[in-house]
Amino acid sequence: MDIKEVVAVAEEALKGTDMFVVDCTITPDNTIDLVLDSDTSVSIDACAMLNHAIGEKFNRDEEDYSLTVASAGIGEPLKLVRQYKKLVGESVEVLLKSGVKILATLDEVSDENITISYEEAVVVEGKKKKQIQRTTHTYTYDEIKWTKEYLDYK
Repeated sequence: MDIKEVVAVAEEALKGTDMFVVDCTITPDNTIDLVLDSDTSVSIDACAMLNHAIGEKFNRDEEDYSLTVASAGIGEPLKLVRQYKKLVGESVEVLLKSGVKILATLDEVSDENITISYEEAVVVEGKKKKQIQRTTHTYTYDEIKWTKEYLDYK
């Protein structure tokens, strides 16, 4: 079984919806894991529909496989620019490759980078204590190890 074939069938079945394929993996024993996301939400019915569409395309009698279709989980690292775009204005957790972790608001997204803003304690001339200021930074995707949607449970 080929990942490109599975993704092509999935994308065809998703045409006309706001859903898209985030990831697809196939293990040597033909276990297929297909992860979807959406600009709004992914329902269990949508996952079942896609499972059925793939099942119609690939005959289990010719090649046995196991298929799992699931939505991208909250708290999972973002993989596509489209996932970033749907979170503009929301809280995200960003881990830079330098090891710095930042809790911020995702302000802007482009194909090359993201812009985030967050509160940071900075030294202000003439003041003894650090002052809290809103800081804005732009990072390229190459500088980022992962970004996750942040949910505040307060």
